[in-house]
Amino acid sequence: MAQAGLLICLFITILLLDLTCTQSAKLKTRKDRRTKEKDGDLKTQIDKLWREVNSLKEMQALQTVCLRGTKIHKKCYLSFEETKHFHEANEDCIAKGGTLAIPRDAEENNALRDYGKKSLHGSGEFWLGINDMVNEGKFVDVNGVAITYFNWERPPNGGKRKNCALLNQASQGKWVDEVCRSLKKYICEFIIP
Repeated sequence: MAQAGLLICLFITILLLDLTCTQSAKLKTRKDRRTKEKDGDLKTQIDKLWREVNSLKEMQALQTVCLRGTKIHKKCYLSFEETKHFHEANEDCIAKGGTLAIPRDAEENNALRDYGKKSLHGSGEFWLGINDMVNEGKFVDVNGVAITYFNWERPPNGGKRKNCALLNQASQGKWVDEVCRSLKKYICEFIIP
């Protein structure tokens, strides 16, 4: 009888031990799931913070551009004395986070003309982000969007040779078409979000 009691005690102990191990494994699995969820939430929060930091860096860089250049409405303009071909000038503006300046109305054109006079000393003209390289006579901006505002000194007639637009200071900010490989000064524009 003592042996039977001992076996029963041993059996009950084994069952309790097995039950405890099973419970512990279930708790560990739940804890692992919660940890993974927390890790996922933490990763999402870190990603969100990085996006915010990068956005703040962009805004700070844009403010620096506005301080060095000029702010007109929701755009900042920054001039460059160095002369470049149209494509090189546009690539430089893109690398800085903008594009070549694109006046969208007479007010922007006049403000750009005045800023060019003040900042590009001795320069009679500078590149605009406007061309008709793809389709002769159909002028678009550097993003390929059709231009709706025009300020030509005379109708552009450069044919396949003169495909890029300049703002001419001597003609009070009128535009002229020019060979894109010409070396000219330029002004970049940056959109303020």
